[in-house]
Amino acid sequence: MTDLTTLTLSEARDGLAKKSFTATELTEAFVKAIEAGNGVLNAYVLPTPDLAIAKAKASDARLMKGDARLLEGIPLGHKDLFCTDGIRTTACSKILGNFIPTYESTVGANLWNAGAVMLGKLNNDEFAMGSSNETSAFGPVVSPWRRKGSEAKLVPGGSSGGSSAAVAAGLCLGATATDTGGSIRQPAALTGTVGIKPTYGRCSRWGIVAFASSLDQAGPIAKTVEDAAILLQVMAGYDAKDSTCVNAPVPDYAAEMRKGVKGLRVGVPKEYRVEGMSKEIDALWQQGIEWLKAAGATIHEISLPHTKYALPAYYIVAPAEASSNLARYDGVRYGLRVPGKDIVDMYSETRAAGFGKEVRRRVLIGTYVLSAGYYDAYYLKAQKVRTLIKRDFDEAWSKVDVVLTPTTPSPAFAFGEKSGDPLAMYLEDIFTVTVNMAGLPGMSVPAGLSTEGTPLGLQFIGKPFDEATLFRAGKVIEDAAGRLKVPGKWWLDAGRGH
Repeated sequence: MTDLTTLTLSEARDGLAKKSFTATELTEAFVKAIEAGNGVLNAYVLPTPDLAIAKAKASDARLMKGDARLLEGIPLGHKDLFCTDGIRTTACSKILGNFIPTYESTVGANLWNAGAVMLGKLNNDEFAMGSSNETSAFGPVVSPWRRKGSEAKLVPGGSSGGSSAAVAAGLCLGATATDTGGSIRQPAALTGTVGIKPTYGRCSRWGIVAFASSLDQAGPIAKTVEDAAILLQVMAGYDAKDSTCVNAPVPDYAAEMRKGVKGLRVGVPKEYRVEGMSKEIDALWQQGIEWLKAAGATIHEISLPHTKYALPAYYIVAPAEASSNLARYDGVRYGLRVPGKDIVDMYSETRAAGFGKEVRRRVLIGTYVLSAGYYDAYYLKAQKVRTLIKRDFDEAWSKVDVVLTPTTPSPAFAFGEKSGDPLAMYLEDIFTVTVNMAGLPGMSVPAGLSTEGTPLGLQFIGKPFDEATLFRAGKVIEDAAGRLKVPGKWWLDAGRGH
């Protein structure tokens, strides 16, 4: 039998339907891959092998009866930001300690109700704050990719670095992720995987640990465009428990994807040609334009004049909402508690011990911009800029159907190369934050390799609730560029101590 972990999700689904292998065999293959590789990659913070095998056996019973659901027996990784009923959920922060929720997030429930099997909880930046997965309380995630001729450990992107590394390394068939300023698309770009952040309101936020409530959105990271389409179709949908969730039908994204791009108008924003962008990213962008033209799309230069304010505005709005959301972690009701001489002392001791450096930095920035005297100068102004960013896109939609940009300004960097410089790290999000600020869908598709032999991605930005067009455009890039597969499983040798 071929190595089942190398299959795509759609291939695995076909194999299960044809009875080429069982759900239990499929799940056991991933459980073994996690046992062999996770010690080095650190993608999972809590593998759940016994639960996974039990669920796979239940899936086999359904498959035997011909009663299979959309994701029957498909093993997935689940970001540790999603609450899981009876299973530890920490957002990769010490402050949540051994928090065990008594409820399941809506997105998680949608997947399990469709027959998916959870392999475990995936590592992420603490409270999803970071672009490299170096801020997790469980330690950093190591990318399965390496630069040519180098053994330096590369970051898998963040905050969903556990998700992107696990998918790229074959430790799951697909993974859940969340995106507040690029945390699905940037890690997907750096690991040669496909990641889509749907429109704000397409997926329920209920049961996801909050970072910035007006920006957060769940989505999948997968091996292929089709796999991402299959996963998003199940993850998305209306949920009365989330007041920002939109009651709109969810298309069959995989069917939409096959429609091609003939006559599609693709916008190329001139403001995305930023200083400091590497030549190879620029060349890749040009290559993407050529591929789309060859497939029948038309290319149009557009202007998004407020793009240059997106990053500073984002780093006011996101920390402000984070400071408000994270106020609930006070050591009183759940999670970590550090005793103090009185209640105020207990609060400050708990938060100082429980939050890592990056989270403390963002809470402080957020508290400052919301404080009396600064609220108008910073927070209100940032919200006005946000409206202008959205208006730029609204005007562009009269001329184009989808926008093409790079996903990241550079390929994957090594541990420590940017972690001492918060500004360099924040610039990682320069191409992705506009999408969250405007509430639009955005998708990163692998488009080629850097001169270092590491993946690079292109990003599509779509109209509100028009994820279907992103899948159509993404498929063209994927077909032209081919899938990017990690060359060799070096982490298995490293794990054996060679």
